[in-house]
Amino acid sequence: MLDEPTNHLDIESIQWLEEFLINYFGAVVTVSHDRAFLDNVCKRTVEIELGKIYDYKSSYSGYVAMREDRLARQISAYNNQQNQVKQIERFVERFRYKNTKSRQVQSKIKMLDKMDTIEIEDIDQSAIHFRFPPAPRSGKVVLEGVQLGKSYGDLEVLKDLNFAVIQKDHIAFVGKNGEGKTTLARVIVGELECTGTLKFGHNVQIGYFAQNQGDYLDPDKTVFETIDDIAAGEIRKQVRSILGSFLFSGDTIDKKVKILSGGEKSRLSLAKLLLTPSNLLILDEPTNHLDMQSKDILKNALLQYDGTLIIVSHDRDFLQGLTNKVFEFRDQKIKEHLGDIYDFLEYRKLKTLQELELKKNKINSANSAPSKNKLNYEQKKQLERDIRKTSSLIKKSELKIEQLEKEIQEKDEILSNPHLQENIDYNDVSIEYSSLTTELEKEMLNWENLHEKIDHLQNS
Repeated sequence: MLDEPTNHLDIESIQWLEEFLINYFGAVVTVSHDRAFLDNVCKRTVEIELGKIYDYKSSYSGYVAMREDRLARQISAYNNQQNQVKQIERFVERFRYKNTKSRQVQSKIKMLDKMDTIEIEDIDQSAIHFRFPPAPRSGKVVLEGVQLGKSYGDLEVLKDLNFAVIQKDHIAFVGKNGEGKTTLARVIVGELECTGTLKFGHNVQIGYFAQNQGDYLDPDKTVFETIDDIAAGEIRKQVRSILGSFLFSGDTIDKKVKILSGGEKSRLSLAKLLLTPSNLLILDEPTNHLDMQSKDILKNALLQYDGTLIIVSHDRDFLQGLTNKVFEFRDQKIKEHLGDIYDFLEYRKLKTLQELELKKNKINSANSAPSKNKLNYEQKKQLERDIRKTSSLIKKSELKIEQLEKEIQEKDEILSNPHLQENIDYNDVSIEYSSLTTELEKEMLNWENLHEKIDHLQNS
């Protein structure tokens, strides 16, 4: 049973987990908002919606299609039933007071009473709704790193990085956990110092969503106060509307930040981001506490964002089509790849295969001219394996001989005692006896050959 198992895993770890679960011999139950993970691992989807459970024998993508189909059929059946009800009610109303039609009227009334009312499922359509404000114009080169490095004591995380971020680039930071993705993001926003040079272009205005963004909020402020304090000018009149777009309405806007859930804090942080126009948006794991519908709306807003975007994420479905570049963090360096996340993953898959083939060739090359000592050692180990294998075969042969001799003795007793042959076919027993003796002769010869072989091995 796995509850959001991919939330803090990097992409390579998620892929490993997928392979493990696909080949796992037992049952797997998982709660997840990672579409790609669900599609790759699950063959059955259970939907929990407003206190009801719906079971689909399908992956997540199949469930979405089947769910839409079910709702469409449900609406069609509901409309047909409503038309039928209206026709019956018109008939009853028209002929209610006519004696000649009283029997038919009563029949129609009973039909209405017995009819099982079809209800349209009450789907929860609540989700955040927003668009990022237009990005202020910036220089063509938004950001440039020259010989940039970062260490924590003796631990060197980033070393001699050289990179450039161009206006309107949408870049994904990917790599294993601990390779420096979040570190570089924090260096760019000024939270961490670094070695080397970090140059910003003209009029760069940064908007930042941290991985632990909820910790940046004042816990003693209310939801309304958090947004109202940074709203300026005409935008202050729209604070309640903005909060409503992020599912904060009614009494919820008076909640203290410290009692909000992880998802609520993420939504509130995104609302704050809206009120600060930026042309360089840096998002570090923004989807960790969002449901699938909210993730879709955030992705659509980012697709329409006309500034420069840097996003740290392990959610492949969320990243797909969102970025035009991938910065891979590996061995204290970064490598730039053109395309989106699946272009990068395909490249890494081919690269891994090439690395494995190269490693295999090196091993074969090293083994092609082994040292004399290594050769003698390998020969000795092989000899020991051959002796153990032959000894095992001898024991099996002796057991088989013992079994065959026992069966032959039983057949011999039957054939040598006529009074035991009353209900037995003599010819069948004779044939079995002959077959067993032939098999015993072959096994005895095999046993002798094995003994000759082990004598030769032990004297080698």
